[in-house]
Amino acid sequence: MTYETPVAAAPAPVRATPPTRQEGGVLGKRRGTVATVIIALLALAWLFPLIWALANSFRDYNYTQANGYLSFGGWTTSNYEEAWSRGNFGLHLKNSLLITVPAVLMTLWLSSMVAFVLARFSYRFNLTLLGIFLAANLLPPQALLIPVFRMFREIPLPLFMSDSGSMLNSFWALILVNTAFQMGFCTFVLSNYMKTLPHEIYESAELDGASVWRQYWQLTMPLVRPALAALATLQVTWVYNEFFWATVLIQQGNKLPVTSALNNLRGQFFTDTNLVAAGSIIVALPVLVVFFALQKQFVSGLTLGSTKG
Repeated sequence: MTYETPVAAAPAPVRATPPTRQEGGVLGKRRGTVATVIIALLALAWLFPLIWALANSFRDYNYTQANGYLSFGGWTTSNYEEAWSRGNFGLHLKNSLLITVPAVLMTLWLSSMVAFVLARFSYRFNLTLLGIFLAANLLPPQALLIPVFRMFREIPLPLFMSDSGSMLNSFWALILVNTAFQMGFCTFVLSNYMKTLPHEIYESAELDGASVWRQYWQLTMPLVRPALAALATLQVTWVYNEFFWATVLIQQGNKLPVTSALNNLRGQFFTDTNLVAAGSIIVALPVLVVFFALQKQFVSGLTLGSTKG
């Protein structure tokens, strides 16, 4: 008589249950709704002056004075036509273009070269050089008003570059001043961006015989394009809206940038606020166009490294 050894039955497979989401966490529905409402209210409060100016720029001044700004009506487009002709925006927009484009290009180009040296090479005065560039951002422009004015008054320029024979009353003065004051911030941002690039790509480039210039121009510059786009957006906004140095270094009305054209819309005894609102919208349009054109690169440049660590 033989006995068979019983075979143990295979255990039943355990079915994994998906994790359940706990309510009331950071991403909870209630907190998400409250956060959305708060952000919407803050955005509305932030945009309210722009929306208010845009609405009043299409309204007649006499109608708003008779019926109040809370009334509805008096719509017209004559404010933009009068602001354009009276403020001579065509000339001043061209002046701002001749100042902003060279200043932004020079700032980004010089800052990228300094940042490449600071991020790529390590030497004794590395941090000292970065501190020197950042020092320009710590000084208020008013403290350098008199020295810069006297220096530019004594620097001669040929007549084909400046009809005044000096740096004063020339676009070169505003280009150099804006470049000098913005290089520190751009160098700091670009150097930190370039330090995130892997060193292996530079080692491979050196093995292939790439010079330092090729490593900078053909390897580094394409990789830092998001940071350059983000800085270009900020620099266009800052240089385009700059008013302090323009009033100090430019004394001829036909060479002032577009921000000074708003002064031409003021009356002797009263100011048409609707007309000034239309002029302000005209001044703000180029910056808005640049921002929306570079919006994708601007956001990607600001969020670099947010998912690391």
